[in-house]
Amino acid sequence: MALQISATNPEQPAVLLDLPWNTPLDQWPEDCLVALPRGISRHVVRFASAGAEVMAVKEISERGAVREFGLLRDLHRLGIPAVDPVAVVTGRTDASGEPLEPALITRHLKGSLPYRSMFESTMRPSTVKRLMDALAVLLVRLHLAGFAWGDCSLSNALFRRDAGAYAAYLVDAETGQLQQSLSPGQREYDIELARVNIAGELMDLEASGALHPSVDPVPFGAEICRRYEDLWHELTRESVYPVGKRHYIDRRIRRLNDLGFDVAEMQIERSPAGDMITFLPKVVDAGHHQRQLLRLTGLDAEENQARRLLNDLESWMAGEEDYAPGDPLGARPEVLAHRWVRDVFRPTVRQVPRELRGEMDAAQIYHEVLEHRWYLSENAGRDVGLDATIEDYVAHVLPRATKAMAPGSAEASGDLSP
Repeated sequence: MALQISATNPEQPAVLLDLPWNTPLDQWPEDCLVALPRGISRHVVRFASAGAEVMAVKEISERGAVREFGLLRDLHRLGIPAVDPVAVVTGRTDASGEPLEPALITRHLKGSLPYRSMFESTMRPSTVKRLMDALAVLLVRLHLAGFAWGDCSLSNALFRRDAGAYAAYLVDAETGQLQQSLSPGQREYDIELARVNIAGELMDLEASGALHPSVDPVPFGAEICRRYEDLWHELTRESVYPVGKRHYIDRRIRRLNDLGFDVAEMQIERSPAGDMITFLPKVVDAGHHQRQLLRLTGLDAEENQARRLLNDLESWMAGEEDYAPGDPLGARPEVLAHRWVRDVFRPTVRQVPRELRGEMDAAQIYHEVLEHRWYLSENAGRDVGLDATIEDYVAHVLPRATKAMAPGSAEASGDLSP
């Protein structure tokens, strides 16, 4: 059988053909590999350079590769944070004609780390909790979309810095199932698996001396269940309000927005007596602030980054002379947002030397500049302004952060402060 590469992009096969598919993956030469931290996997996984991009290559059965490829494409279509599927490679043979295992190719998620690399330096309990929060949010988003993971764990996710928190991405969909909706039993099964898997992973870290002594694996493993249930309840609960308190519905929607979710449809019913209103969010979509920032500015950022940038944008707009909410003669928000990107956001990011940025994207850089501005202003007792902030940030914070960007460092653990 001839080598076949089934790719999502018609331009990808030509680049992928340059990789040594006639060699077992664990024997690939160093000149085509990229040294990046890898998580634990039941399969052989390597990072390879393909043109200008870095790909994750996983050897897996043909049936498993095709199935996971399809599931990852479905998740991508639904807007779920997951690695980006690129291609499935079949028909591999070695130099003597013996068959080799097929491969699934996904795009490397820039700026992400597996959890073990993050724990190479001892993470504080608060940072561990932020990882659990990120994984709980990912699990809720998957369940809302009708996806039963079947193997939720720290090992099957990648973590990426998102302002002061983390964003979790699904990296292994091998055991997943996508349905119209999930039953309570299916959700409970996923949650229980997550609790057991995470407690076991933390116990392994404890045995290796990589876990903070104050972190108890069992309670921390159970923490994801509590966080998941709280979030699920807030997103799906039915609310009953007096007719005269209709603003409670708006308050509920705002609370959902603050959690990063958007209400795309809702069901409102009036009681037979006419004195009470029942409100139930029908379809809840994730990424409220991401979509709002993208609509206003064209900037694509993580959810917490988007929230922080929107706050700065609103503060800046309030100081503009032509800002007049509700006034048809005032500048439209989209016009002001474009001006903010042109006059504030981009000039700020450009002042940060490219060689000192590491893998931080523009939104994360801007967030850190805003954090440093707050830090300096608090110490000075006045607003020090962006120019002075950037100068101090580049001179004193970035050099230390660049050294710390290596896996297992304080920065990678989220423990680096100004």
